[in-house]
Amino acid sequence: MKRVLCILESGFEEIEAIAPVDLLRRAGVEVVMAGVSSMEITGKCEVTIKADVLLENILGDDFDALFLPGGPAVMELRKNVEVIALIRAFHGAGKLIAAICAAPLLLKDAGVLNGEQITAHFSTAGELPEITGGRVELNGNLLTSRGAGTAIEFGLAFVALLVGEDAAEEVSRAVMA
Repeated sequence: MKRVLCILESGFEEIEAIAPVDLLRRAGVEVVMAGVSSMEITGKCEVTIKADVLLENILGDDFDALFLPGGPAVMELRKNVEVIALIRAFHGAGKLIAAICAAPLLLKDAGVLNGEQITAHFSTAGELPEITGGRVELNGNLLTSRGAGTAIEFGLAFVALLVGEDAAEEVSRAVMA
């Protein structure tokens, strides 16, 4: 079974986190939601969810992919050396890293962007001039997407990369995407 580590901090964008996690789990992927500073995390729109574990209790080696939702939480995560180190470790191991909305800024901060074609929320263009404006981009081991409006498409692309196109098509049919 494939395993994904999802990093959550207060101010995360709910749709960007929950939609991909839901789609991955429907496809049989184990997704562990790790709270950075708390087990209860409140999103940008005041939806509170309970994390599966605190990030400090996680070993990145135990996962096949890293998932970074966007939202205002990204600004706090940019200051977190543990999160930045985790991104570098996943990238160095050639593992898939999926980042949506403002989360590609974390990829920049971790130094893992080297001219790769990525996409992100338009608000990041000042720091990420290389964004394509595409809905979902895959370049090497980096999967990126624009924001809440592309969360389902992004989640299905994530499923396809981890467990195959057939699984992604099956989940897509089941949710009528």
